[in-house]
Amino acid sequence: MGLNPRELERYDRQIILPGFGVQGQEKLKSARVLIAGVGGLGSPLAMYLAAAGVGRILLADKDVVSRSNLNRQVLHWETDLGRPKVDSAAEKLARLNPEVEVRPLSVVIDQDSVLDLVRGSDLVLDAMDNFDTRHLLNRACVETKTPFIYGGIHGLTGMLSTFIPGRTGCLACLFPGTMPAEVFPVLGTTPGVIACLQATEAIKYLVGLEGLLSGRLLIYNGQEMTFHEVELSPNQDCRVCGGRVEGEPLGD
Repeated sequence: MGLNPRELERYDRQIILPGFGVQGQEKLKSARVLIAGVGGLGSPLAMYLAAAGVGRILLADKDVVSRSNLNRQVLHWETDLGRPKVDSAAEKLARLNPEVEVRPLSVVIDQDSVLDLVRGSDLVLDAMDNFDTRHLLNRACVETKTPFIYGGIHGLTGMLSTFIPGRTGCLACLFPGTMPAEVFPVLGTTPGVIACLQATEAIKYLVGLEGLLSGRLLIYNGQEMTFHEVELSPNQDCRVCGGRVEGEPLGD
């Protein structure tokens, strides 16, 4: 899939990155990604993937915009109150980069819908705020062998990891159980930090750059302004993936 003159100009500064090039940009253009959730994580995540030129972006979210979203969900503005989040987001992403195709899906992610959402995507990006839905997405990604980039936040802290079926464990290896739903505190910059890191991971994966955060959990502490990482290993007792690794585990 070739690049037109507008795209060559638009993406010039990333095309000149070592290992990226026109071929890397063409890989982004031909990619299809699912962003599950268009809130605090999903908003900046979608913005940076659209700006980078990811060709097809599916947005899945059933919620509508409320005023309490506006401290962190930067794709939604005061004038969007009451609108479906996917429509609010898709409208602005189309203005940000008309070269990409954005498909808004106002749908509940549940047992009935999750496989249809995940199938056909090159990558699934977790921007949810509850573990029940995350576990559904994780199971669907394992079943369809679709890479899954997890991101979670709470207050001034956040974490993320990249799971690649057959090469790493899965989210259920890390979090075997669910967690109760809660209204948790969030400083608006926290999901911004984690979403930017998720977007970086997504672009690296789609282009084929090295150094993925697979086999590692990155933990961000905004209070202390520190990052540290924990090594992750497949859990042989995992109820979802069974800890099965077909090749050498990915990671540094």
